[in-house]
Amino acid sequence: MKDYIRAQVKDSISVKERYLADEANINQLDKICADVIAAYKAGKKTLIAGNGGSAADAQHIAAEFVSRFYFDRPALASIALTTDTSALTAIGNDYGYELLFSRQLEANAQPGDIYIAISTSGNSKNVLHSLEVAKKIGLKTIGLTGMKGGKMADMVDYCVRVPSDETPRIQECHILIGHILCAAVEKELFEKEYRK
Repeated sequence: MKDYIRAQVKDSISVKERYLADEANINQLDKICADVIAAYKAGKKTLIAGNGGSAADAQHIAAEFVSRFYFDRPALASIALTTDTSALTAIGNDYGYELLFSRQLEANAQPGDIYIAISTSGNSKNVLHSLEVAKKIGLKTIGLTGMKGGKMADMVDYCVRVPSDETPRIQECHILIGHILCAAVEKELFEKEYRK
């Protein structure tokens, strides 16, 4: 079992090393950070969605924006579209699971907001449908997915492809990317005034 544990850790590190080694990934994430920072400076918000483990990542990232990351500072508006059980069950029951996120975007999103859609396969139907709605509303869209990108790749402004086809490894890198994004936004907007 010890060898298995070591192999799992090494595999996780290897995915992150492959992501880091491709300068295009760093350039893309730099642009994403700039767009999210600009949106927050303009009084906009982020909305984040995904299924299963990606749903947990969505609410994790949203919580970091709303509460704090490295230090105390003003709250940032961010909504995880995965957490309101009354809305989720009503939409699922009345309209179907495919409209789970798009219906919430119609209610809560405004032009200029940032929508972060998470799908390890890039093919989650409710995520794909929500991206169609996001474009109609006028949202900047960021897709977090795996190596292949799936259908999502052609539907987003930025498709962040983790260099793996294994769901756990993809999710581990997604949360790293989410943490980098939260840290970059917090640093740019608040570090000079609020970090002690």
